[in-house]
Amino acid sequence: MSKASCNQDWEAVIGLEVHNQLATDSKLFCGCSVAYGSEPNHHTCPVCLALPGSLPVLNRRAVENAIRAALATHCTVNERSVFARKNYFYPDLPKGYQISQFEEPLATGGWVEIPTDGESGEGEARRIRLTRIHMEEDAGKSIHDAADVTRVDLNRTGVPLIEIVSEPDLRSPEEAGAYLRALREILRYVEVSDADLEKGQFRCDANVSVRRRGESELGTRTELKNLNSFRFVEDAVRAEIERQIEVIEEGGEIRQATLRYDPDRGRIHVMRLKEDAHDYRYFPDPDLIPLAIEAEAVRAARESLPELPEDKRARFQSEYGLSAYDAGQLTASRGLADFFEAAARAHGAPKSVANWVQRDVLAALKEREVELEATAITPEALSMLVKMVDDGRVTARNARPLVAVLVETGGDPEALVQERGLEAVSDTGLLESVADEVIAANPKAVDGFRGGDPKVLNFLMGQVMKKTQGKADPGQVRELLARKLGG
Repeated sequence: MSKASCNQDWEAVIGLEVHNQLATDSKLFCGCSVAYGSEPNHHTCPVCLALPGSLPVLNRRAVENAIRAALATHCTVNERSVFARKNYFYPDLPKGYQISQFEEPLATGGWVEIPTDGESGEGEARRIRLTRIHMEEDAGKSIHDAADVTRVDLNRTGVPLIEIVSEPDLRSPEEAGAYLRALREILRYVEVSDADLEKGQFRCDANVSVRRRGESELGTRTELKNLNSFRFVEDAVRAEIERQIEVIEEGGEIRQATLRYDPDRGRIHVMRLKEDAHDYRYFPDPDLIPLAIEAEAVRAARESLPELPEDKRARFQSEYGLSAYDAGQLTASRGLADFFEAAARAHGAPKSVANWVQRDVLAALKEREVELEATAITPEALSMLVKMVDDGRVTARNARPLVAVLVETGGDPEALVQERGLEAVSDTGLLESVADEVIAANPKAVDGFRGGDPKVLNFLMGQVMKKTQGKADPGQVRELLARKLGG
């Protein structure tokens, strides 16, 4: 089945359920640590092990973070929500049920905006509606080793989560990826979660169905479980869309099922036939009273929210004259946005600073695989370096390697330039002399330029820059050579 056929004849209908770990020191109903990477079964207690007589106590910080997440995604926070027992049996679920929310969740409604035209960000944003956000505890982890032995680690049992459920508004794997990136960005901006995919703090289940283009009735959906990278989500959804279309076109029927995606083979495997809500026998947890959230608490949480990514992007475009693409890149994280804004204000020319951040700072971060906050570079240092380039005190060619130095060790750009002898050559007499030497040493190139080949000028410029060790201003060199050659 070709992708072209899929696009012309079929439409995908996709809804996502995101399980996001809240930023707390302890679990949702006990005081055990949520620290990552500890030895198996070292962060457990009678409550998360479900020992007889133990009772849960709700984590206030988790509730506060859940409210902030709901407000940041434009949800309505409900005055009353109820914790329920979701009953199922699995080795890593010691109680035999998971404490979650069902009929009365923490929040409902809301939306997340995604770009409509890929990475350029120039088009109108599209709103993906949310159904609900509810709180729940995580299960443990089953570890399958090479000897076909399964071991159970209960460190994650009881870790606080919110489940963010979207409406089936997504229509392609690419939109699913864009939605997840936008949602993760929001959660990190408002500091309710690190949303670290590698640590399992941000996981996704994807509900997928297909229908012939133009139809309104939904097809039978399947659920892809525990996808923990943006690429895997896109690949898995794409593979399931193609599988469903192939089954239907060959006369088969789609069965509601829970699926697993094998990223190594790009294949979909059936784990079990899909359960419905009644299979879990939800009922209110008798050990937990309903959660009552006062309007004043919601108001205070709303007022404490920082500027959200969508608002910051719009402001960067209007206040600093940046394109939608540039504003999108510079607001990809709250730390990066704050860094750029501080550097731009210190320098006074936002577009110049934006170019250096996007080109050189981000390249240095990518090469070292670090977050900006973990480096030594400061907005003031970058601003000073860019200003030195703009003032002609150092060439861009010689300044660019210094960004990596600032990222690694920090320092004073002026001192670095002086220590390394990178000051720009501004002596007109010296440049005149070097230009004359280059012209005299390259008569064929000179003849070529005078014969009508303007590209030769770049070669001659390169020779001058080489002799001045990159310290000459390229614009000044070009103007000088063109004048001497009569161009």
